[in-house]
Amino acid sequence: MRVFLFIVVALVLSSPVNAELTIEITQGVDNPTSIAIVPFGWQGSGIPKEDVSGIVQADLFRTGQFAPVDRDDMLSSPQQQSEVYYRDWRALGVDYLLVGRLIPSENHMVAQFELFDVYAEKRILTGSQSGAISDLRGVAHGVSDRVYEKITGIRGAFSTRILYVSAVKQAAGQFKFRLLQADVDGAGEEVILEQSQPILTPSWAPDGETIAYVSFETTRPAIFMHNLRTGVRQQLTNFKGLNGAPAWSPDGRQLAMVLSKDGSPDIYVMDIATRQLKRVTRHFAIDTEPSWMPDGKSIIYTSDRGGRPQIYQVTLATGYEERLTFEGSYNARARVVPDGSGIIIVHKGTGDYHIALLNIDKGSIEVLTETALDESPSISPNGAMLLYATKYQGKGILAAVSLDGGVKFRLPSRFGDVREPAWSPFLR
Repeated sequence: MRVFLFIVVALVLSSPVNAELTIEITQGVDNPTSIAIVPFGWQGSGIPKEDVSGIVQADLFRTGQFAPVDRDDMLSSPQQQSEVYYRDWRALGVDYLLVGRLIPSENHMVAQFELFDVYAEKRILTGSQSGAISDLRGVAHGVSDRVYEKITGIRGAFSTRILYVSAVKQAAGQFKFRLLQADVDGAGEEVILEQSQPILTPSWAPDGETIAYVSFETTRPAIFMHNLRTGVRQQLTNFKGLNGAPAWSPDGRQLAMVLSKDGSPDIYVMDIATRQLKRVTRHFAIDTEPSWMPDGKSIIYTSDRGGRPQIYQVTLATGYEERLTFEGSYNARARVVPDGSGIIIVHKGTGDYHIALLNIDKGSIEVLTETALDESPSISPNGAMLLYATKYQGKGILAAVSLDGGVKFRLPSRFGDVREPAWSPFLR
């Protein structure tokens, strides 16, 4: 039986007071790996503005795969290998031990760290992570990435970011919509766009700097491209009818989208450099929600051409189309796992709408969530976790689940509803 954690206020060490999103872990794996993360030594004056080792501890704990040792239970506080006594940590049942030092210089910070296998009594990783002294959280997330990869063999995604849309009800039934970006733990949030009209389907370009989204600010849905580094914002479409669901190609040179300018909604691809459009599907039914396969040669999408929404795939070079889903009365909003082995979908069988994993080779569907009215899945770049929007206690929230269904947590908002999550690619 899986371990249920049910933490009311989670990750106190690292969660900033004013962050819109909070994190509540609801389920972790059986027998999580025990790890001790000793408070990092500080080789500067005063005290650091962030608890770097606390952030690392929170990052690893949030995966549901690790059980960090409480600081009050630690028998010693080593900062380097010569100060490590393995018997102290074996007595606590610790599998891995992380120690480190923070070295500031002017506006720069270096975190030197060492990871030990306690039972093998050896150091298995030594490294350093540097960054601006104003970005200690980024330094901490970088350490987490290295430690996580060493222990699990999977690249860490703690240094990535997420996009999401919040909707806060105002007077007279009006809403304030905001497009935000934040660290994956909800910290460091930034408002990208704020307006009284809806914002939909944000999407990251592979460069991690450019995004696309749909805004209703021009009285009709329109697709915008927005550079997060420079702030430059461009409107890409202004056609009558539907302009929606932008999705970047793997090379970042094209944008798939849904347009109804020629009749019923179909899938189109825009060349970003020339703004030239190519129509990909032609059907009287609704074709929507495009997503690229990793090789960039085909697109999967939702269509009701069979009577109910199902997932289809079209090969761009030939135009050949095939249906991928047959199980269930509703399958939509497909997103491809980074290695191409599976597709995450919103699935409805005999009950509610859930997030599920379609195995491409076997054609089988595995339901991953137990929440209700689940939608808008977005997969982490390492393929380990996914975010989605759902309902909890009458509010729209974000939630996360591992691709094996073993780890789950919620990210409710402190203000209003949140929806439309988009997980960034790996960032430089």
